[in-house]
Amino acid sequence: MACVILKKGEGRTIKAGGAWIFDNEIDYIEGNYENGDIIEVNDFDGYPMGKGFINENSKIRVRMMTRKPNVSIDDDFIRMRVKNAWEYRKTTVDTSSCRVIFGEADFLPGLVIDKYEDVLVVECLALGMVQFKEKIVNMLKELMKEDGISIRGVYERSDANERIKEGLLKVKDFIGEPFETNVEIVENGVRYMVDVVNGQKTGFFLDQKYNRLAMQRICKDKRVLDCFTHMGTFALNAGIAGAKEVTGLDISEYAIEQARNNAKLNKLDDTVQFRCANVLDELPRLYENGEQFDVVILDPPAFTKSREATKNAIKGYREINMKGLRLVKDGGYLASCSCSHFMTEELLAKTIKEAAKAVHKRLRQVEFRTQSPDHPILWAANESYYLKFFIFQVVDEK
Repeated sequence: MACVILKKGEGRTIKAGGAWIFDNEIDYIEGNYENGDIIEVNDFDGYPMGKGFINENSKIRVRMMTRKPNVSIDDDFIRMRVKNAWEYRKTTVDTSSCRVIFGEADFLPGLVIDKYEDVLVVECLALGMVQFKEKIVNMLKELMKEDGISIRGVYERSDANERIKEGLLKVKDFIGEPFETNVEIVENGVRYMVDVVNGQKTGFFLDQKYNRLAMQRICKDKRVLDCFTHMGTFALNAGIAGAKEVTGLDISEYAIEQARNNAKLNKLDDTVQFRCANVLDELPRLYENGEQFDVVILDPPAFTKSREATKNAIKGYREINMKGLRLVKDGGYLASCSCSHFMTEELLAKTIKEAAKAVHKRLRQVEFRTQSPDHPILWAANESYYLKFFIFQVVDEK
């Protein structure tokens, strides 16, 4: 087995418990290997650091599979990882629809598997994980069958741009026999039709599950504006909680069509309305027309996916929060979030604070939340912590 030797003073991430070794941390490599192979990792002085898979196409040169140098990455090892991931979900979340495997945070780097009722959706973003992908799927199906869950189909949504960085082609295809890929799920009492082939990511954003539930108790009898509504998730949670009027905005015609269908599915289409609009343009128009809401929800896409773009992202988050805050009536509520890893909790809080000051609003924090527990945050792997979610009461300055 080939062995990566780290430079002196490097490997700080994996020494802290993380999973990545970058190309500039490596001194040299002993032995022969092919991209995707499992290799050993030693510190500069020969101290064994564990095993991972290597890929020279990626700046993330090695993704660690184990910190124990004497462990074999065989079927028993993989089954242990998969079983631990499933047992964790059964303990922490409603598993009817959930993320079953969350890459590095489940010690299976580069692999995501989501469960939508009786369907699994797989996203494989690392070359070295390709060799284990179908084995892991079969192991998951066996484990779920032991719990009385029969998986009727598996679909691969490995079509993210990260695949290109790994030297991989994008893939959208069935793993096994074809099946009906529109899947009805129920979350927090709300019904959704999930399109696992054409929906964003793996078809649905499971990470906001309990944040949506938290908004239910705030939205009863309220007038609600849900910005960047996508499939109407926050809007429908507001509607099912008894909101008197809900408006959802999104720039995507496809998303709005899905949202309207989901409103009909829940018999909420009289209360919950959706409109295709550019949120950044629509919010000032609503303000000029004198519109006010009891609750405004801001769930924008990631304004930054790189550290270099963070400065511009801050401006974007500040702008959207200023526009949203102007529409909240005195004593109303604002929910504001970021799904960018690079927009830290402290940075987002500072940005929202600046936005509130600029529009002469005072904020009382109701709560701060993160991603659902089926997207566990591995403290040593900062990239696993990405979703920040604030709920505030908004008070006019007097």
